[in-house]
Amino acid sequence: MSALRRVLGSTSLVAVLVLGGCGLLPEVKDETAGWSAQKLYAEAKDNLNSGNYERAVKLFETLESRYPFGRYAQQAQLEVAYAYYKDSEPISAIAACDRFIKLHPNHPNVDYAYYLKGLANFNDDLGLLGNLVDQDLSERDPKAAREAFLTFKELVTRFPDSKYATDATARMKYLVNALASNEVHVAKYYLKRQAWIAAANRAKEVLKTYPEAPAVEEALAVMVIAYDKLQLKELRDDAQRVLALNFPESQYARGVNTEDKAWYRFW
Repeated sequence: MSALRRVLGSTSLVAVLVLGGCGLLPEVKDETAGWSAQKLYAEAKDNLNSGNYERAVKLFETLESRYPFGRYAQQAQLEVAYAYYKDSEPISAIAACDRFIKLHPNHPNVDYAYYLKGLANFNDDLGLLGNLVDQDLSERDPKAAREAFLTFKELVTRFPDSKYATDATARMKYLVNALASNEVHVAKYYLKRQAWIAAANRAKEVLKTYPEAPAVEEALAVMVIAYDKLQLKELRDDAQRVLALNFPESQYARGVNTEDKAWYRFW
């Protein structure tokens, strides 16, 4: 019993020492205490420019929380979005852009918020659709590409004179081609699995949604094959005529011949 008391006594003593020692630990001081909004912004901007994005975000957020109604606070919200974008954090960047757009729909720089949101989705799309190795194209989710396109479209529509409109328009053109190509890849995936109806419908969607995209040529070729396999000769011939009319030099314009290498590459 005495041994147990000695153990308990020692344990209690250790607990007392540990708890007592907590009060001896030095308090962590906030180096930004007392900083003006201008100083916080300048320090955050320096960190942003030097690539210390995490530190920049913390300083911008501190600035906004301490001085929520000043002009620096609004700018800090945009800078946070940019810092997340540069730090390859597209989800956080998009959320920050959405917040700015919601809070300041008439801000002189709201067009930049739309542009940055589009860029964040655009780069996410490149990571998704840009790597073609070791992944079936039909498994790719083009959601980011669609979101980027819609954001750039809203920017160009609402702010046609924006300095970002020209670049946004060019990126929209790229995205249309990328999305159309993705749809064709999915349609060809269905062809390989002999899902003729699904292949035809997916290819037809390309013609409907992206009529100006280069991928329309292959979409028509998919339709020719799918309708031929479904023994829908009238629809097959219609698709073949449209293909020959719009792409007279196409390697697929000669008619269905699954022994031909031009057609064989669909399988």
